Amino acid sequence: MSLFRKFFGTGNDASDEEKESEFNNLQANLSAPADEKFTFNFKKNGGKFLYCENLDEVKEQFENILEENDWFECEAICFEPKLHHLLDENKLEYKNVTNPKFLLASCENLIADEGSILFSSNQIKQNKPNDLPVNIVIIATTSQILESKSDGLRVIKKKYDKDYPTNITTIKYFEKAKEEDFLQYGSSAKNLYLLLLEDL
Repeated sequence: MSLFRKFFGTGNDASDEEKESEFNNLQANLSAPADEKFTFNFKKNGGKFLYCENLDEVKEQFENILEENDWFECEAICFEPKLHHLLDENKLEYKNVTNPKFLLASCENLIADEGSILFSSNQIKQNKPNDLPVNIVIIATTSQILESKSDGLRVIKKKYDKDYPTNITTIKYFEKAKEEDFLQYGSSAKNLYLLLLEDL
């Protein structure tokens, strides 16, 4: 016990308990499986997470998001033809748009250790994250969850063999931080929904 604590009491005991609790949470998070770790970190970053067991649930949850935000009959951005059917079914305009309410996209991978989404030019073309709409709806699968960014880059290298995508980037912050630190400098927070389809 320190000399100051003897004289001034144990006023810091609560903060010691908080530190120990944070340390225990960190330890549990480090040893957790990648899917649990991703879910925890993604939610901690402010992302909205919707689990789907099949494609019908993906469509249903997408419609719920449209309804919740009143995005019916609005403009959206989507650079992936495989997702255009969701926009067509809901009568959303995505060609030659001037005022898009949201981006609909897939992703390369979901990064567990930081709860971020890894994109490439296949999903966002040459746009920087700050150039994208504030609202983003991502459709991904459970098999895309990887431990770290380096795992994600390794998978991209293997997947595309020689025709590598460009503009590989992550989006990590999904709500405006109360106190921005230097790690968040220059990154704009996104209102992000993740529709996670079970495929394992």
